[in-house]
Amino acid sequence: MIDSRAAFHALHHGGRPLLLPNAWDHASAAALAARGHPAVGTTSLGVAATAGLPDGTAATAGETVALARRLARLPVLLSVDVEAGFSDDPAEVAGYVAELAGHGVVGINLEDGRADGTLADPEHLADKVAAVKTAVPDLFVNARVDTWWLGVDDPLPQTLARARAYRAAGADGIFVPGVVDLATLRGLTERIDAPVNALYQPGGPGLDEFGRVGIARVSTGSLLFRAALAAALTAADGVRVDGFEAPVGLPSYAEVQRLAPTQPDGSLP
Repeated sequence: MIDSRAAFHALHHGGRPLLLPNAWDHASAAALAARGHPAVGTTSLGVAATAGLPDGTAATAGETVALARRLARLPVLLSVDVEAGFSDDPAEVAGYVAELAGHGVVGINLEDGRADGTLADPEHLADKVAAVKTAVPDLFVNARVDTWWLGVDDPLPQTLARARAYRAAGADGIFVPGVVDLATLRGLTERIDAPVNALYQPGGPGLDEFGRVGIARVSTGSLLFRAALAAALTAADGVRVDGFEAPVGLPSYAEVQRLAPTQPDGSLP
């Protein structure tokens, strides 16, 4: 596990940003691993929606652990979105993350946005970060600053102040979703002394553009999950209306079947 966690840290210091695609179930993660991605994250929206639960309300702690246990068997480094830690108690958050680490998770996202659309006190998230790092020192903690995501006024000073607080508490990376302006991103990477994570948005910068302004990691968030829903609806509508032509790359039944791991006797592990 120490080697896996070190490998995940190293991926944030390559010549090109780490693309971290976000999965929501075993099939999506296994397919991404098979496509050659060295690391995969989870999307809290995808996990919640798949379980019929709301995102961002600390409702999916059990589902997230269960998914992590399944995905940890895959030949890929796994980072897990734990919303705000599924608790207000830093000790409980640390215990929860330690359980994930025990299943093979090498990194987490921990956010300061709250379900009511406001920001948590930065000291509160810093206490959670510090507790997690005490419990699992070599786990990659990506502290998410939701200033831009929630549309606060004059977000830059708050972002930098929160990033400093989270770094002082031990955060290994800073995630600032909602920013696609390259000049703003350059300003963030120059003033934050840690790998900065950006969220990919359709029509926004690509990996090379992100890399030129110093971004270390690019996540897809819920994009892949929402794209999969859109593809399913398009296929269903096509069948209902005038037929459906299979897109290039549509996996066969056999290809999907092979994504499920089995023991030599054919049973599930």
